[in-house]
Amino acid sequence: MPLQNLQPINDQLSDIIVRADEPWIETEPGKAWLKVLWAGPETGRWVALFHWKKGYVAAPHKHLSDAHTYVLKGKLKVRDGILATGDYDYEPNGVLHGATEALEDTEYLFVCEGPVVFYDDDGITSYLGWEEMVRLRDAAKAEKASTLKVSAGN
Repeated sequence: MPLQNLQPINDQLSDIIVRADEPWIETEPGKAWLKVLWAGPETGRWVALFHWKKGYVAAPHKHLSDAHTYVLKGKLKVRDGILATGDYDYEPNGVLHGATEALEDTEYLFVCEGPVVFYDDDGITSYLGWEEMVRLRDAAKAEKASTLKVSAGN
């Protein structure tokens, strides 16, 4: 029996590689950063690394899709539990969070299948989805490029 043709029909397919020196994006001065690894407009999914200093508290939020969290180092207080280094958490669509706190300096991988909305007592305060991830990533890359041009010009 002949082997099946495994050649991709779409010749535009390629790996997406994010190098270690990609910029961290500061989201809360001196307390919280993220690094956008991937954002998929065709699915709404996005993947990021988060780095939070001990004591940082993320606002209450609701997942409008499911998400996966893997703690690379540190500890997070999530609802009534604590996630430590090496712990994995699956959060189903519709999960409601109170504040999430970094109990130690913490880094975690976050794979989100869609948007997250943040809220307070008055209602929705912000929205985080793949489009915002692309905007943050592109702004950080533009800032890094302009810094490199200024450095090269001296």
